[in-house]
Amino acid sequence: EDMREIKEREEIRLLEASADLMSRILGAVIPRIEPGRTEKEIAWEIENLAREGGAESLAFPSIVASGPNSALPHAEPTSRKIRTREPVTLDVGVRVKGYCCDMTRTIFLDQPRREFTRIYRIVREAQLAALEKVLPGVESTVVDATARDLIKGEGFGDYFGHSLGHGVGLATHERPRLGPQKPVTLQEGMVVTVEPGIYLPRKGGVRLEHMVVVTKAGPRILTKDNHFYDFQ
Repeated sequence: EDMREIKEREEIRLLEASADLMSRILGAVIPRIEPGRTEKEIAWEIENLAREGGAESLAFPSIVASGPNSALPHAEPTSRKIRTREPVTLDVGVRVKGYCCDMTRTIFLDQPRREFTRIYRIVREAQLAALEKVLPGVESTVVDATARDLIKGEGFGDYFGHSLGHGVGLATHERPRLGPQKPVTLQEGMVVTVEPGIYLPRKGGVRLEHMVVVTKAGPRILTKDNHFYDFQ
């Protein structure tokens, strides 16, 4: 596991290929999500497109969680039908030549309720602030605290209950971990996720996840899908 923390150039190329495929799949799937479709239908479509696109497999079972289900960070797709104005969280990944990707987008059908536009804005700001800290020599706990403190300052600290991120490679979850404990010094060539979230029980949640390479120039984003909102 120590050897796997820092990726070689060819490994990064394969991780990027995996992320590019997943981005293309989301680019095809998201425009087709409409009211009345079920979480399971969308998860099945993602898997079909992954196979057709050349993936060996999914990196992990797709999470498609709508409405109150999106308040569960590890929700499993159900037969629930998607509705307008509610969050739909897609946490997905594929495996290409042994290497995984991991990315999350939260989308809405039609204008969401103000409560959700607010938490979306906070999560996106937390993600962007944390990404600025992803540099060689920075402690993993500093990156986590950057997002966590911003979310806490907005009054939602109790609703972000998981670590900010983790390494990705041959496994979807590997070292290093970006969390509030056990600091690790980031180094060039590490590939990590940055995925803050806010989860309101029985209402819904928002999580946004990028997978990035640590470089001297800052994080190089591998998960290029750009389904983000600019809520004010």
